[in-house]
This record gives sequence, C-alpha cells and structure tokens, in this order.
Amino acid sequence: MSRWSGLPASLDQRMRQLVVQLRRLKDHSGLSLAALAARTPYSKSSWERYLNGKKLPPRDAVEALCRLAGEPVGRLVALWELADAAWSGRGRSGAAQARGGRSAADDGPERATAPGTAVVAAAGPPADGEATPRPTRRLAGLAAGAGAGGVALAAALALWAAAGAGGLVTGAVPEAPEMTGCRARACDGKDPESMRCDLPDLVRTPLERTAAGGERVQLRYGTVCGAAWGRLRDGRIGDRVEVVAPGVAPRSVRVMDRFDAEDSLVTPMAAARGPEGVRLCLYPAGGGARECFSA
Repeated sequence: MSRWSGLPASLDQRMRQLVVQLRRLKDHSGLSLAALAARTPYSKSSWERYLNGKKLPPRDAVEALCRLAGEPVGRLVALWELADAAWSGRGRSGAAQARGGRSAADDGPERATAPGTAVVAAAGPPADGEATPRPTRRLAGLAAGAGAGGVALAAALALWAAAGAGGLVTGAVPEAPEMTGCRARACDGKDPESMRCDLPDLVRTPLERTAAGGERVQLRYGTVCGAAWGRLRDGRIGDRVEVVAPGVAPRSVRVMDRFDAEDSLVTPMAAARGPEGVRLCLYPAGGGARECFSA
C-alpha cells in the first residue's frame, strides 16, 4: 500500500471520509498517479490534490476511479454527496438550522460539523468483516432537520443504504437544485468545478492572454451560474491570479507548489451579471509588475 501524507486537521470529517475511501480504491487499483491521469480526463497533479484533501474531486472523477478499481459507484457517490455539501458550505448552513437556528460559531468547530459527522460515522463503509450498518431513524431525523442540506443528505443516505444492501438504486434519485450548481450571488466564492459551472455548454471564455512571463490566463464566465472566474496555466510557484467583479470581493488563487505549476488553477467565482467590467490580474512571482486584462 502506498504511503500518503497526513490530511489537514481542519478537514471536514465528510471530506476526510471520502478521501480515505478514494485512497483505498487507488491503492487497490495498483495504478500510479501518472497512470490515473493517462486513463481519466484528470491530470496527475489534480489527482494529487484530490487524494490529499486539497480539493473536492468532481463526481465524474470519483466514478472513474470506482470503475478502474472494479468497485460499484453507489457507496462512493453517496460519500461524495455528503462531502460536496460540506465543501460548498450547504452542510454548515443546514447544521445550524437543525440546532434551532444557532450559528455554527456558537458551538465551535467540532459541534458545528456534528450532524454531518454523525451521518458519515453511522452510514460509512464497514470495516473488513463487519456487517453493513443501516441508516436509523435518528439519521433520517438529522437529514430531515438539516434545512437546505436535508434533501441532499436524505438522497445520499438512501443511495448508501441500497448500495450497502448489495445492490444499487435502479431509479434516478431526485437531486436538490443545489446539487447541480448555484446561481448568481449563491456562487460567489464557490469553486466553479465543484459547482459544475464549468461544463462546456455553460461557460464562455471572453478573455485569454499570455503574460510577459509566459503564464496563460483566461477569464471564464458561467452563463447559467452568473459568475466569473480566472484560470491560470503554465504558472510559476508564487504566481497569483485574481478576478475582480463589481460589487463583490476579489477572488484569487496562488501557485503553491510544483503540482499547481504543472496543472491549471482556477480562482473561486465572483458573482457578475456578465463578463463586461470584470478584470483579471496576474501578480507574478518575485514581486514583478502586475498585468491586468479586461473583457
């Protein structure tokens, strides 16, 4: 079995559980990161980030790894649904409603994630040789009381129960609208890949430039999501790209290591009515002069 780096202590338990299972599948498949990249649409550096909890993998990546490892997709998709809710923040808002409207900050970080953690702990995959637990009424109550995240949690639990019983759900499980993305202000600060705002039919690229240092930058705009983001390719460690839209906070991403430099990076989204008036700036490593572009 390969040796993995430790996961960040601050990583949400739902995301942690997903990463642990993805690592298990990767090790079971016997494939290296380079081999995964060759057999899927995702680069070696993307897989490195997914398997070290640095970024939520797309659902398609989870399904692809299941197929390569000869594993039914049901269980991992159920975990992904929970991790996606936690990563996007929907799980946190639902948890506050389930506690009677108190904010997550009132209870501190551990209790703020307690509902999601309880669901994963009880509905997660069993250890070798153990029977698969079934969702209890208490878990169903937690999902139902989770407000905005309740539908997503209930769907994930139903899928998990069916997969754990030895079969997959044969009918389509209804998804909450939030699970397919976001719109306008709800997208502000979210990851475009995780929110599926970057699907080919839903995105425009009104601006593409090559900077003086060779970095390639793009301004991308999600036509359905109503938000803009920046994309950086061929960056150097220390480079930072920032997208600035009227009326919302600037959003940026920095090249932190060689994996980031080898792959493309995207900023979080900035809500915008259109790409007009949105500015994209590159701050080169080493304190060089910034380069800004507008659509």
